Amino acid sequence: MFIIRSFLYEPFQIPSGSMMPTLLVGDFILVEKFSYGIKEPITNKTLINQKHPKRGDIIVFRHPIESNINYIKRIIGLPGDKIEYNVNNKKIKICVNYLNTHNCKNTLPISYSKKQLTEFIQRIYLFPEDHLKTEKIYNSVHFKVIEENINNLKHNILLLDEVHNHTNNYYQQDKKHKFTWIIPKNKYFVMGDNRDNSLDSRYWGFVPEENILGKASIIWISFEKKENEWPTGIRINRIGNKIY
Repeated sequence: MFIIRSFLYEPFQIPSGSMMPTLLVGDFILVEKFSYGIKEPITNKTLINQKHPKRGDIIVFRHPIESNINYIKRIIGLPGDKIEYNVNNKKIKICVNYLNTHNCKNTLPISYSKKQLTEFIQRIYLFPEDHLKTEKIYNSVHFKVIEENINNLKHNILLLDEVHNHTNNYYQQDKKHKFTWIIPKNKYFVMGDNRDNSLDSRYWGFVPEENILGKASIIWISFEKKENEWPTGIRINRIGNKIY
């Protein structure tokens, strides 16, 4: 078991909805520890190089600031890329190898499908005018889903038209425009598929390659549950699904 968990596969629970609709709260996944090489299990130092992470991979990694916490996100930007995020239409632009060329002549084709309503619901809390009241007032709004196609890498993302990102908390590089990031060598830009409910590289920066624990591979079991609540059943149709 030590060998399997250290070098081959390690189970990981999806604790939040930041990767919806791809991964749901209650999904238990297997993480391939050998996807990007063989690493020493304690320090995570690479012993044998195999290959580098690719755009579109869903990875589990140690948070770059709070290293005792493991996160799961999708790789959007590779080392050297320039990422621009439009906070109004919530779309991204990727200039490949900008760090070396300093121009956007090589921009990846990115397209988006039409929005469709989903059954996923988000509660948006409203504060009453009388702040002495303890009762919370909220609206329930439905997520919309669209397909994001980055250079023929397709995946679905969730959006909330009623929600505007907390842009004041966005990570800003020194001497760079806001909502624009140039990815340093050996680092990656990651985002959650639930774009309006994900703390990711937009907020805290880049993921060093040495922090990456592995690639999410399959769902080995899935419980019907909500955040911070006990399971109420099993999602049979999700067991054994590959993760893309």
